Amino acid sequence: MSTDDLRNQYIQAGLNETELEPNPLAQFDKWFQEAIAAGLFEPSATCLATASRLGQPSARMVLLRGVNERGFLFFSNYQSNKARELAENPQAALVIAWIELARQVCISGSVVRISREESARYFQSRPTGSQLSAWASPQSQVIPNRQLLEDRWNQFQTQYQNDKIPLPPFWGGYCLSPASIEFWQGRPDRLHDRLRYRLLAKENWTIERLAP
Repeated sequence: MSTDDLRNQYIQAGLNETELEPNPLAQFDKWFQEAIAAGLFEPSATCLATASRLGQPSARMVLLRGVNERGFLFFSNYQSNKARELAENPQAALVIAWIELARQVCISGSVVRISREESARYFQSRPTGSQLSAWASPQSQVIPNRQLLEDRWNQFQTQYQNDKIPLPPFWGGYCLSPASIEFWQGRPDRLHDRLRYRLLAKENWTIERLAP
């Protein structure tokens, strides 16, 4: 298979150092709001890359569920493959691609679990069906068929039909605290703009331009 015929020319405006916010989290919020305004489908979709203690990498798409002064938030079953790898090696990377805007953001840093209280607040904000699915799905485990999932979902629906659905003990959030955040803007002729914030000390960032 060849993808040579799929080449596209990027025509969006560039990214200059003078346009950047001093703090990368503010710059990320600026781009994120522009992605939302552009009407992109799932602008919070991000590729989360983790690795085992032996360095075997794996990656999957997750939904970014918040950005604050601590970093980037996402949620998971704590018995999933990614959770096991984060327990062994709490370093990870995120890549968010807004293809229609010819933009991507690459983030790397350390990951910690957030508090149960914060996880519970987010869990209770989810639609009821998603709450039930968190209980029903033994994430990353081999299952015999889809019917098992549907049966478990119906079981928990019956169990909690008259009650508030509690936060599962095996489910919650993570925060990736960034040490590096790179903003990539596609430019014509593959002379893309790559501007990286690198953390030198607490809240002290340096900005570097990288060759495309």
